[in-house]
Amino acid sequence: MKVERDRENDIPIFQVEFETEYGDYDFEIAVAGGKIIGADYEVDEEWLDRLGGSPVTLEEAKQAVQSKVPASSTESIQMREEGGDGRGRFEGELFHDGIKYEFEIDPATGIIFDWNADLRE
Repeated sequence: MKVERDRENDIPIFQVEFETEYGDYDFEIAVAGGKIIGADYEVDEEWLDRLGGSPVTLEEAKQAVQSKVPASSTESIQMREEGGDGRGRFEGELFHDGIKYEFEIDPATGIIFDWNADLRE
């Protein structure tokens, strides 16, 4: 685990980074108040099948994103299916309450394997 002080959008933050056997995590946490103003995680693709899950449709994938951002609606989620690199995925974004979310979901397992959330002004 690594923790450093930094600034993001003129906000003093703690930059917290750590790795697990199946992926990497980064968080930006406001020094004043402890609000998470940025988050990023990525699950290594070789772990997706091992972690299990069930196949999902595009609409079910939108519902999974909406459950991570409860005050949002599925109608505000932009998502498309991609597959040019051999393994299919749903890619998308959502802008809600001053935060831009970008994500990738494995349609074979329903796992959100790449997630990024950044405070936007």
